[in-house]
Amino acid sequence: MAHAARAARALDTAGRRWSLIAAAVCLLPLLLQLPMPLPLVIAGAGAIAAAMASRRAAPVWLRTVLALAVFGLVLAQGGMNFGRDTGCALLAGMLAIKPSELRTVRDARSLLGFALFAPFATFLLDQGPLSLALGLCGAVLALAALARLSEQESGLPAAGMRHATRIGIVARLIAIGLPLALAAFWLFPRLATPLWGVPERSVARPGLSEEMSPGDWIDLIADDTPAMRVTFRGTEPSTREMYWRGPTLTEYDGRSWTASPWLRSLPPATVEHGAPTWEYEIALEPTERNLLVALEMPLEFPDGMRAAHAYTLTSERRLDRVTRWQLRSAPPTRFEADLPDALRRLALQLPAGFNPRTRALAHQWRTETADDGALVDRALAWIRSDFAYTLDTPLPGRHAVDEFLFDYRAGFCEHFSSAFAVLMREAGIPTRVVTGYTGGTRNRFGNYWIVRRMDAHAWNEVWLEGRGWVRVDPTAAVAPERIYDTLEDRLGAGGDGGDALLQMADLGDWARRAWNDFVLGFDATRQQRMLQRIGFGNIDTGGLAALFSLCAVLALGWMLWLVARTERERDPLLRAWHRLGRRYARLGLARERHEPAIAWAERVKAARPHEDALVALTHRFVAARYAPSASDATLVRALRAHRPVREIDR
Repeated sequence: MAHAARAARALDTAGRRWSLIAAAVCLLPLLLQLPMPLPLVIAGAGAIAAAMASRRAAPVWLRTVLALAVFGLVLAQGGMNFGRDTGCALLAGMLAIKPSELRTVRDARSLLGFALFAPFATFLLDQGPLSLALGLCGAVLALAALARLSEQESGLPAAGMRHATRIGIVARLIAIGLPLALAAFWLFPRLATPLWGVPERSVARPGLSEEMSPGDWIDLIADDTPAMRVTFRGTEPSTREMYWRGPTLTEYDGRSWTASPWLRSLPPATVEHGAPTWEYEIALEPTERNLLVALEMPLEFPDGMRAAHAYTLTSERRLDRVTRWQLRSAPPTRFEADLPDALRRLALQLPAGFNPRTRALAHQWRTETADDGALVDRALAWIRSDFAYTLDTPLPGRHAVDEFLFDYRAGFCEHFSSAFAVLMREAGIPTRVVTGYTGGTRNRFGNYWIVRRMDAHAWNEVWLEGRGWVRVDPTAAVAPERIYDTLEDRLGAGGDGGDALLQMADLGDWARRAWNDFVLGFDATRQQRMLQRIGFGNIDTGGLAALFSLCAVLALGWMLWLVARTERERDPLLRAWHRLGRRYARLGLARERHEPAIAWAERVKAARPHEDALVALTHRFVAARYAPSASDATLVRALRAHRPVREIDR
């Protein structure tokens, strides 16, 4: 009965406020990772639920409607796909409407326990420093709110404790466990794969794929988040030489370009490299795919990387975390100079019944020249003189290439590369589409290059006798400033304001790169390197487990000692009394263990006649210890404020 009464204790105003603020801060980092407009809708539902919590209980039907509305919106946004994104969004939605039933201390505990799941769900979507900082703030506030609820339920003088003091107590508890956490991070044996499977993302991130369809690249070109960071050792290529090769697309069905499954099974084609040679490291952001990119053309392939015949690079593992690849590349001089008949037919394949005007033009040009190189130059000259670059393009019809070449004559790389490939194939020149990234932005703080998703690009390769595959970029013919410009070029027109924004962006990305290097990139190799620096040499998994166990035992012993040391002082009144005693101990008047409190105060007064206030406080303390009352808070404040009388005050 008593337990039920405590569980049903009504929540006071301060407890409700603490609970709502803590739950909101826990929810914030998760909302920042969800696609729009979900965060706005969930935040609005949370505001409605919080307003319900401050009034009389909302009817069940209203809470049911709110829950169903959020649930339906999340499923609609995710396209009815159940995965990591959908699960995290549902968690955020349910947490947002949970305050609608916030009435008692038990309800508040339930809300805060549920809220602590939100920061951990955030780490399934993002492991950046901002997510960690916000998640840590939410966890601290949730624990402080739980402490506030315990104070209300136990009758302790909660009103006498400042908010900063309560948060400080929680922070100290977290600090006590920090050595164990650091031991686990630095010394726990690193595994190649997680102990459990992480579900796939139900909402794909914009990124490269082995398919290019009309309209697919709009979201990618508008995304300014980093795709990778590149650090060169020695010679660096110019921005115009930075073609980061990704998937090669050879099959065309009249609408979409896709990679050929057959070419994936063939070994890489022969490439003759020129000079110079570039050595670099790519730190690739997670994409949830296996596709990799490299500067044209890689000289060798590191462990874990595979290359198809057309140099489409893939990883043996799904890229669900930041990965690093050490590479060497050099520009090609001859790329598959001998083209087998089967590959030639594949690079000339076109579906029947599409783009008759393009076919007629290509046949006309072919009758006028037999030189493939001259025909390529003629097509580029036409594009350079009559075409424009724009992202505002209409949806294509059945004859998409005819519409682009002869009607609106404006588009972006997706349109130019597709149309150019069809035109060349109709003219009998083997051609394919290559996707990847171009250019990059140098970070002035870290001396590395940032390649963003908006730098995604599609270009072509045509096969010419004696040279093999040759890169041709029709988009660069019409808009080279769009292909090769950097972030400095885009912000430079803004004067001092643009430069300030660029510096802020560089500084923020430099901090993110440092986080990736020292936290997210702390793998087994770096762990061994760290241990070698402190004298452990090459330590195997068993030795590493033993070292971790030793450090964990020491950390646990430290935690137990601190907890045992402070356990007897959990009472704020007793804690304030002990602090008072330590002030007099510094004067050589410490209380003996066998000495009663009043006897000690009288001894202090005998030594220092002006300590009347101490004697009065001691009598109040003894009375409060044996007869606690609501006035304990006043006494705690008085004990905290009391100081020994200084000689100058006499």
